[in-house]
Amino acid sequence: MTKATLAILGGSGKEGSGLALRWAAAGYRVILGSRSAERAEAAAAELNAILGGGSITGTDNLSAAQSCDIAVLTVPFSAQQATAQEVASALQGKILVDVTVPLVPPKVSRVQLPDGGSAVVAVQALLGEGVKVVSAFQNVSAHHLKDLGHVIDCDVLVCGDDPDARETVVQMAQDIGMRAWHAGVLANSVVSEALTSVLIAINQRYKVPSAGIRITGVGAPPAAH
Repeated sequence: MTKATLAILGGSGKEGSGLALRWAAAGYRVILGSRSAERAEAAAAELNAILGGGSITGTDNLSAAQSCDIAVLTVPFSAQQATAQEVASALQGKILVDVTVPLVPPKVSRVQLPDGGSAVVAVQALLGEGVKVVSAFQNVSAHHLKDLGHVIDCDVLVCGDDPDARETVVQMAQDIGMRAWHAGVLANSVVSEALTSVLIAINQRYKVPSAGIRITGVGAPPAAH
C-alpha cells in the first residue's frame, strides 16, 4: 500500500527532522518545511546523507503543506499559531498532526499552559472544521530520534475528535516503531502538553536525556497494518 506524503512543518528543528528521518526510513515520502526554503533544503540533504538516499525534500512551509497528504506541525510554541495561519488554506481537507508543547523559556520544566488550556485545541479553533487536527508525539524526546537503531522508550498518546484521523496517526507512530494509543478527544491533549514539562523536570533531576512514559494495564496495541 502506498504511504502518505508527509509535510513536516518546522522540519529543520530537532524534533521535526528526527521524526522526518524515521518516517522516510519507513517508506513515507517526506517534505521538510521551514520559514526558509534554503534551510529546509540543507536539512533534507543532511537527512538524506544519513539515509543513503534522496527521499526527503525541502521547501518553505506553505509549499510543503500544499504538496502533502498529512502535515505535521513541529515548530516551537511561539511560532505555532503564525505557522498554522500561514498554511491554513493548504490544510483544508487534510490531517494536521500537532506536536506543539506550550513551553515558555526559561522555565521549561514548569507547566505553563496557554489561556483556554490546550495549545493544540487552539489551533483546531483557528483552522476550523475543514482540518482534522490530531495531537501526538509531545512526550517523545528528540534526543535519540536520529539514531535509527535506537528503540524509542516512550509511548505516544494520540488525541483527536475524529477517530479515523486518530487511527491514521496511531499507524504512523507504529510504522516508526513506537507504541501509540488512542487517548480520546482533542481536549485531552492538555495532559500530553503539560506532561512534557514534567518529563523535562525529571530529565534535569536525574540527569538523563529522554525520560518517557509507558501505558500499563493494557495489552500491546495491534501491530501496524
